[in-house]
Amino acid sequence: MSGTTGAGPEVPGIVCAFAVTRTPPDAAALAAARGHEEGGPLRLVRAGGLCLVVQDVPAALFDQEALTERLNRPGDLERCARAHHRGVEAAAGRGPVVPLPMATLYRGDPTAARAVTDRREALEALLDRLRDRTEWAVKVHAAEAPPEPAAEAGAQAGTGAGAGGRAYLSRVSARRRDRQGAHDRALAEAEAVDAELRRYAVAATRHRPQSERLTGHRAPQLLNVAYLVEDARRAAFTGALARIAAAGRRPAVRIDASGPWIPYSFARWDEDPRFGPEAPAAPDREEVRS
Repeated sequence: MSGTTGAGPEVPGIVCAFAVTRTPPDAAALAAARGHEEGGPLRLVRAGGLCLVVQDVPAALFDQEALTERLNRPGDLERCARAHHRGVEAAAGRGPVVPLPMATLYRGDPTAARAVTDRREALEALLDRLRDRTEWAVKVHAAEAPPEPAAEAGAQAGTGAGAGGRAYLSRVSARRRDRQGAHDRALAEAEAVDAELRRYAVAATRHRPQSERLTGHRAPQLLNVAYLVEDARRAAFTGALARIAAAGRRPAVRIDASGPWIPYSFARWDEDPRFGPEAPAAPDREEVRS
């Protein structure tokens, strides 16, 4: 049987859902949390032994057409992603949560509760799997290559027939071989980093490497991996990270790590086509973390 708790009258519109938990967050903490600026307070929809943290949002701003338009604007996309993350954090106040995809929308509490009860067995299994575990994000980049000397960059102006041209072409070919060799060494070191860290993790999943536009680095991102780590093994995992990243240990790569995070990468209830929002949801986009 489903029901709701929360202060204030229900705001007409669409229900935006953030996360499922079996340990309801503190009422005061939930009331103090902020979701989408346009919506009402965060509240709970109960579905059997599980709880869904939701927010009433106006249909005029969250129907398919309006939401698609807003999420195509970078500023609005970032605001929606941060609001979603705040809602998930609020749900995680007292125990594990299954975060939902950003802009998971339902047409009313009964539909939202039915979505949870229909997949209760899978959700219970996910909550058991995620208990006392967090996510760590590790990104491995190739080491930054030094810029090409100006004299070499401008040498093309003097190319032509004869020994000078052949010498230039030979230098170009040598630089190409050097770059390929450096890339191969970096890939090998990146794979070694992943293999080492997996020894300390319960699970790991690879995401698509980010572009230079997103990373802000000239050197390519070789690996973008999320690790699910037992809280009891956190010190071992971070110790391994520190050893791997120590100066000179892996000279062909640069390692960036962050965590602990709520394990978004290991709680994908949206991959089952039988379970999902009734109202249209936004397309997948990389999460924006504060």
